[in-house]
Amino acid sequence: MSGHSKWHSIKHKKGLADAKRGQAFTKIIKEMVIAARLGGGDPDTNARLRTVILKAKAANMPKDNIDRAIKKGTGELEGVSYQDVMYEAYGPGGVAILIDCLTDNKNRAAAEVRNILSRGGGNLGASGSVAYLFKRKGLITYDASKYKEDDILAVAIDAGAEDVSSDAESIEVSADPAQFEAVLAALEKAGFQHSMAEIARVPDTMVKLETDKITKTLKLVENLEDHDDVQSVATNLDIPADFVMED
Repeated sequence: MSGHSKWHSIKHKKGLADAKRGQAFTKIIKEMVIAARLGGGDPDTNARLRTVILKAKAANMPKDNIDRAIKKGTGELEGVSYQDVMYEAYGPGGVAILIDCLTDNKNRAAAEVRNILSRGGGNLGASGSVAYLFKRKGLITYDASKYKEDDILAVAIDAGAEDVSSDAESIEVSADPAQFEAVLAALEKAGFQHSMAEIARVPDTMVKLETDKITKTLKLVENLEDHDDVQSVATNLDIPADFVMED
């Protein structure tokens, strides 16, 4: 199970308060606006938009919110203009961090991300310093208490997935981004309901740290993800299976 999925599991356990859910909606809406602006408002012909709609549905976003976000992206409704920005950084112990943002003010976002990193024991890196350590992957996870890995494996591999792995809590399917939708559709058709489905940045190799530095890194990641402009954060931190994040 990747460090990305372990961190997702930790966040899921902590739960989403109403404020957090509202913030999640805001982030998804930004992403949807950008996707619709760049590729049009028809999810059948816009793969990026289809992926964001999946994320919105998984977060139980109302259909009206989805429709309004798409119309803002296509210009049918007035909306804010957002820009894609990626920051490369280092965290405690030298762990690599990639920060994807959507912002209407790049200078403000850069300053605020730099401040969060500094307070959390990290620092911004130069362009190209850590991005090469990550690849984009389609990731789909399932509740291990509901399904068996072998059952999911049989469907996923036939549909073009690259790998299926599991731990005590989750079963993770990974796929090339080009095959992501086909794999997800095949699993849905087979009756498997996912708990998460997204295209994420996954590290090629993982970095092991002492427990105190793991905790510091995860707190830094959480603080970054709490920022309104930050859409996602990826690290190459190896989180042990028995690690427990303290509140």
